[in-house]
Parts: sequence; C-alpha cells; structure tokens
Amino acid sequence: QVQLVESGGGLVQPGGSLRLSCAASGRIFSINAMGWYRQAPGNQRELVARITSGGSTNYADSVKGRFTISRDNAKNTVYLQMNNLKPEDTAVYYCYAVIPTYRRDYWGQGTQVTVSS
Repeated sequence: QVQLVESGGGLVQPGGSLRLSCAASGRIFSINAMGWYRQAPGNQRELVARITSGGSTNYADSVKGRFTISRDNAKNTVYLQMNNLKPEDTAVYYCYAVIPTYRRDYWGQGTQVTVSS
C-alpha cells in the first residue's frame, strides 16, 4: 500500500553536514505527522525530529540548533538537514509517516549515518 524510501546517509567528518530525504509513495490521500528516529548500537530508538502537516516541529534536545526538519506535502517527502554533525550522531536513521487513511504509521528501511574522522 504505502512505501517510504530514505536516501542521503553516509560517512561524514565531525562538523560536516548531510541531508536525509524520505519519500512516501503508494495510495496516499493525506499524511499527518512525519519525522525521523535514530538508533545507535546498544541504544533504544529515539525521536530526532517530527513535523506536523501544518509545519509545527519538535526536536530532541541533542539536535536543537543543528538539525532542521522540513517537508514538501506535494511530494509526500520529509527532509532532515543535519549540520555540525558529531560522532554521537552516528546511528541508523528511520523516517516515519502517520497516514490516517490506514490508521497506522509507516516506516522506512533505515539509512546509516556515520560521523567519524
């Protein structure tokens, strides 16, 4: 029914930047909140940022001032601009979308972000 495909992960040096994208496709009439979680080895999955259909945003304290979430409703796509990356940002990043038609969340497959010199 619905598929979320992420892109933009990779290896970057501390202080560098990456931009993640997540496009939702399928039979979609509307999307409520979209966002990003991350999970580092040995850690629980944690919320990084979320954005509502109206554009309201929330961020984890650890990324405030460095990460920016945005979305293009016409393209059913959410973005995560990550600046001033730190080694502790290393994790697999997962996007999600809340799609009311099917009364459930959908998740992407995850994209690896590695911050290392």
